[in-house]
Amino acid sequence: VQLQAFGGGLVQAGGSLRLSCAASERTFSRYTVGWFQQAPGKEREFVAAITPSGGTTYYTTSVKGRFTISRDNAKNTVYLQMNTLKPEDTAVYYCAAREWALVTTTRYDYWGQGTLVTVSS
Repeated sequence: VQLQAFGGGLVQAGGSLRLSCAASERTFSRYTVGWFQQAPGKEREFVAAITPSGGTTYYTTSVKGRFTISRDNAKNTVYLQMNTLKPEDTAVYYCAAREWALVTTTRYDYWGQGTLVTVSS
């Protein structure tokens, strides 16, 4: 499956952005999808994940209450709504997918190209 992440941009601290991850595969509804962030000079880190049905979500502690992951399988798209953004959220954000995986999986098989989010103070 091919993934394309988009929706990044420049936003002031406290602002919001919505990222989208669009998939080419019509069976996208079989895939657990995760979002990851990679800040300059740092390793890529997990942000959030959602099960194929959308019934279960999972977040890293630092974004709980601020970010929301959701999906629309009819549109083959997963979203990451980011609110109350902080300068430390600045990173390239990647989406990834793995078929029928647990939401806590640490292994993903398909990756998108990333979209840059910059939060100014």
